[in-house]
Amino acid sequence: MTNNNKTSLSLLIASTIFSGYVMTAQAAVSPEQAARLGADLTPLGGEKAGNDEGTIPAWTGGYNKPIPGEKLGGKRLDPFADEKPLYTVTAQNMVEYEDKLTDGVKAMLKKYPDTYKLNVYPTHRTATAPEWVYNYTQQNALKGKMDGHDIVGAFGGTPFPIPANGLEAINNHRLAWKGVSWEAELNQYQITSSGKVVLTTDGLIKNQMPYYFQEGSAEDFDGYFWEVNLENYGPPIRAGERIAGRTNLDSDKTQAYVYLAGQRRVRKLPNACCDTPTPATAGLMSFDELGVFSGRTDLFDWTLVGKQEMLIPYNQNRFLQYSDKDIVTGNHLNPEAVRWELHRVWVVEANLASGKRHQAVKSRYYLDEDTWQAMLGDRWDSKGQLWKTLWHFNYVMPEFPGTIPQTFGFYNLLSGEAYLANVINDKSFHNRPVERFPTSTFTGQGLARQGVR
Repeated sequence: MTNNNKTSLSLLIASTIFSGYVMTAQAAVSPEQAARLGADLTPLGGEKAGNDEGTIPAWTGGYNKPIPGEKLGGKRLDPFADEKPLYTVTAQNMVEYEDKLTDGVKAMLKKYPDTYKLNVYPTHRTATAPEWVYNYTQQNALKGKMDGHDIVGAFGGTPFPIPANGLEAINNHRLAWKGVSWEAELNQYQITSSGKVVLTTDGLIKNQMPYYFQEGSAEDFDGYFWEVNLENYGPPIRAGERIAGRTNLDSDKTQAYVYLAGQRRVRKLPNACCDTPTPATAGLMSFDELGVFSGRTDLFDWTLVGKQEMLIPYNQNRFLQYSDKDIVTGNHLNPEAVRWELHRVWVVEANLASGKRHQAVKSRYYLDEDTWQAMLGDRWDSKGQLWKTLWHFNYVMPEFPGTIPQTFGFYNLLSGEAYLANVINDKSFHNRPVERFPTSTFTGQGLARQGVR
């Protein structure tokens, strides 16, 4: 039995043990297990070694050097611009790669056999993070626990770098390293079922993750882990609108507000969660579809299926070299602009918990082992139909440092519609780290002061 098969078997056994998750405090890992971080595991919990076939290389520290020719604070360049695809997956040959494709990807290949394809490039394990994030992750391995759906004792790093169950794994995604404070100009687009591309947002987004304030601690952390402020420049009907919010690990404490320019007033959103449509996407995506998954976890029972080698979108600096007008082909992204790579991912499944309500009764998420970011996700509706397939693009951004997620979206496999969020291609700069924002930037009172129209 190969090492990879042994790993998969042990993970499947672990997933069976923990699939019936008990709502009591779970123990952190042993010191012996935690010592694997930085040894046979990366500092964030991925396997350092490559695979037996050599198609996934070993992790050697990530991409930390400046990208040649790139100017800080400007547009991103592609560090792998000279590479050509190793092979292309199409509707005609997809059976050869079936075990490396998600259900959603296979459905897209079947739905658009003449236009949708996957150009697969060499795998680069570019993920990295500051040394202090690695140090916090080491502490979290020893101290971080789940108490029901509450995270206890974790701060400043991956909370569960050696996850025991699906709930821990999906929380690694929610708290994945993306930087501390950053901003980006962006566009967002709807693709109608007829293939028409409609601009819904032209704006400036400000993000902050207090969970990664370097001087903080688990003891002092108040649970507000992600903060966002989006100002709309356009289209004209939405110019001057703003939305701001603070997401808490205790979902009952999450707050979000919208400034309506026409009314010149701020309104608190009554349910900034779950399958409620979010104004940030003109109501076309739900709150918990942002970044593939960003909702509350207590609506679902979570299962850690195991780790698999899958084709996922990765290192998407290539995508940024295309203008907005060239990124869409028919009802989906232009396949020539999208880079796919083979990576190991944690597969996590969410099934609607007893007594809970949600449009998606079942979901499956694919978390990159190196970053813990959910790169792909599939959702099934109440009729058991594969409904939406979600995707997330990350970019090599050495000054953060990291392979940082930004652009995301979904394809509706039933209606043929799609949505593209946080498209930064045509903007003057692509995701730049900035000094910390005051907390008021993300509150209702602060939003009232920011409204000018």
